[in-house]
Amino acid sequence: MADSKLSFTRIRLFVENDLIAGGALLLGPDQSHYLQNVMRRGVGDQVALFNGRDGEYQAELTEIRRGAVRVIVSDQLSPQRAEPDIWLVFAPIKRAAVDFLTTKATELGVARLLPVLTARTNSERVNTRRLGANAIEAAEQSERLCVPIIEEPVRLSTLLETWPVERCILLGDETGAGQSLATVAGSLSSDPGPLAVMIGPEGGFAPDELDQLRDLPFVVPVGLGPRVLRADTAAIAALAVVQAIAGDWRSGRIC
Repeated sequence: MADSKLSFTRIRLFVENDLIAGGALLLGPDQSHYLQNVMRRGVGDQVALFNGRDGEYQAELTEIRRGAVRVIVSDQLSPQRAEPDIWLVFAPIKRAAVDFLTTKATELGVARLLPVLTARTNSERVNTRRLGANAIEAAEQSERLCVPIIEEPVRLSTLLETWPVERCILLGDETGAGQSLATVAGSLSSDPGPLAVMIGPEGGFAPDELDQLRDLPFVVPVGLGPRVLRADTAAIAALAVVQAIAGDWRSGRIC
């Protein structure tokens, strides 16, 4: 049995497998290494597992060998819950900033992250595998039951051609022409429906891109206050406002 002092640290792991009471799972090398060598867990210790479909389950470590840990799933700790259907569309930024943005967007409950390439995008290389790993870690630590989908980057024109018209885009308009985001979110609070927050690159959208976006019936330009914000700050601030006024921040935490 592992040191009992360590048992106070709750461990949550995301798995792809179906979860059902009594089922057995063999965890992969990375998660096994984490449990064995980082968290110093042993046979008989408990972890929590979730997969974005079946809620969260408790599981017991029953076998440990080099590079593999076997667990038996037991009780369901929490049923799967619906989350607000909010997407984040963002122009890629520097690696550290986009990693930070992915982590915070996951914590804020975003369902999908869509990198979009614009005229002024200063970084067109996006490692979606790395961002996916960041999102999983953030979901594990923030008690989420889902992990957001990370899309491959596409050009703005391509994104708009295939955009689902029923999903409203709240466009961060750095020119100041948009309505207050708080006002718009308030008007959506009774029936928000599927939403997306769109934030442009450092330096903003090009004028022709803004014109194209403003002409679309599903785009609502919004203002993000009197100060100029960095792209990652703008995205996080916008998501927080939407969640507070029209999202799941209006209810308390469900344990």
